[in-house]
Amino acid sequence: MKESKKTLEQRLDQIQIEIDKKDFRKNKGMGNEIGYYIFDYSEREELKVREYIKYLKEKNNPNITGYKLLVYDLYDLMIDYIEKEGLLEKCINMEEEYGLEYLIISVAELLNMDDSRNFFTDYIEENTPENAVVFITGVGKIFPFVRAHDILNKLSQVFDRAPVVLFYPGKYDGQTLILFSEFEDNHYYRAFPLVK
Repeated sequence: MKESKKTLEQRLDQIQIEIDKKDFRKNKGMGNEIGYYIFDYSEREELKVREYIKYLKEKNNPNITGYKLLVYDLYDLMIDYIEKEGLLEKCINMEEEYGLEYLIISVAELLNMDDSRNFFTDYIEENTPENAVVFITGVGKIFPFVRAHDILNKLSQVFDRAPVVLFYPGKYDGQTLILFSEFEDNHYYRAFPLVK
C-alpha cells in the first residue's frame, strides 16, 4: 500500500525530532560520511518555513537540548558583508551600468566563490561552536548570486564539526537540486533528505 505524502506542517514538526537524535548530532550520515541534510519544500511555502525556523531558534535551549541551533541566512550574510565593505551603492551602480550578469560575477569574486575557502565557509567555520546544529537558509533570496550546490560542496570540504541542514525552496531527490522546482542547480550526492 502506498504511503500518503506528508503535509508541510507534518514535515516541519519532524525537524525537531530529527535534530534532537543523538545519532544526528554525532554528525555522521548512513555511510559514516559528514552529516549534511536538505529540507526541501515548495517555494510557495517560504514564509511558513521561515516562521518555523524562527520558532525553533527561539525555543532552542542548549542546556536542555545539548546543542546550540545556529541559523545562517546566506542572503543576509552577503548583504551585511557588502555593506560592511562599503560597497552596496557601488553594486547598485554596477548593475545599472553593466547589467546583472556583470554584478553577479563581481559579487562572486568579492566573496571568493571560486575557492573552497570562501566568505561563507569561513564565516560558518569561525562562528560555529562545538555542540551545534547549523541551519542554512536564504537560498532562494540569494539566487542567482550563489548556488546551493556550490555552498554545500565547498562547505563539506572544510567543515565537519556540526551537522548542517540546508533549507531548499525547490526539489531534492537525493541527487539533483531543482531551485523553485524550475532551475536545475546541479547534482549533489552528499546530502540526505532530512525529512521525507
